[in-house]
Amino acid sequence: MLLGEHEHTLDDKNRLTLPAKFRPDFAAGVVLTRGLDGCLYAYRREDFARLVEQRLAPLDPFSQNARKMRRFLLSAAAEADLDKQGRVMVPAALLSHAKIVRDVVVAGVDDHLEIWDRDAWRRELADVEGSAEDVAERLATQHD
Repeated sequence: MLLGEHEHTLDDKNRLTLPAKFRPDFAAGVVLTRGLDGCLYAYRREDFARLVEQRLAPLDPFSQNARKMRRFLLSAAAEADLDKQGRVMVPAALLSHAKIVRDVVVAGVDDHLEIWDRDAWRRELADVEGSAEDVAERLATQHD
């Protein structure tokens, strides 16, 4: 399970150094793609394959929403390997999607990492912290 948040900075070649605690999890490679809410997602290759197999593949290809979600996640996805320093190059299109320039937060979110522009992360966190109880209550009543 990937947990915790870590502040990092992209280097001049748009490489992100993954936090040391996450590097062993990504030794077999990483898939970077657009994320929801204005961030990027980083998956272990096997977890990304499982996401596609379990969530995207079953969707009806004649459904416009299914096609849109496939395009969103798959068309910008980039497979990469970490270099010896634990860095991964983040494609310019993905940086543009997340409005990342230099300072980032890498957050572990169970089976993937979210990569956020640092200021956007702070805004998101303030929103999450301000509404967590209400969201928990709504989710709890959905399962009653």
